[in-house]
Amino acid sequence: MVITHHGGQCFKVTFGDLTLAFDPVAKGATLPSSRFGADIVFVSRHHPDMNGVEEMTYGEKTPFVISGPGEYERQGVVAQGFFSHSAYGLAKGRTEAANTVFAVHLEDMTLVHLGALSDHELSREAREGIDEIDVLFVPVGGSGVLSPSAAHELAVSLEPKIIIPMHWNGMGDPAALESYLKGAGTDGERVDKLTLKKKDLAGRDGSILVITP
Repeated sequence: MVITHHGGQCFKVTFGDLTLAFDPVAKGATLPSSRFGADIVFVSRHHPDMNGVEEMTYGEKTPFVISGPGEYERQGVVAQGFFSHSAYGLAKGRTEAANTVFAVHLEDMTLVHLGALSDHELSREAREGIDEIDVLFVPVGGSGVLSPSAAHELAVSLEPKIIIPMHWNGMGDPAALESYLKGAGTDGERVDKLTLKKKDLAGRDGSILVITP
């Protein structure tokens, strides 16, 4: 499995010939969009910064889109979506919007992408439905998603093997990543991409990896 960061909350996960995309950026969003072909696209929040499905339709790939709570199975990938809340990019007069937390099972590993989460705790349904987390993608930017301190507290409580901060590049507080790392008492490991197999998780216990876009 190879994980790359494409700004904001957008991550590309590839294994073999299969490509997943989380929260791709749409054209005309506040962030520059990326374009690549994906087999499955996960959209946590219906906002241009996170719902660029058209940008993932490329070459011979037309993605299967998962954009809400429920159970899904596609091309050997098993996923669950759990309802939660976001306060990111709200329309005038709104105080919150729907956000989906995704748990994705593949290659004997569980990835959890929290999306544009503003809730400081996951729902009981999510906590009961998500077992051991291998890789956790957590928003740290504040301004409608978790603040750095709240992100750290939630991430620690979920006990993942690896934590990947997001929502710090091109969105959120410009100092959010540094604040998050300072609160966690680490500089984190910085990589251009993360190549991961199940055996690589041995000895990992909440390791923070910063994947640079």
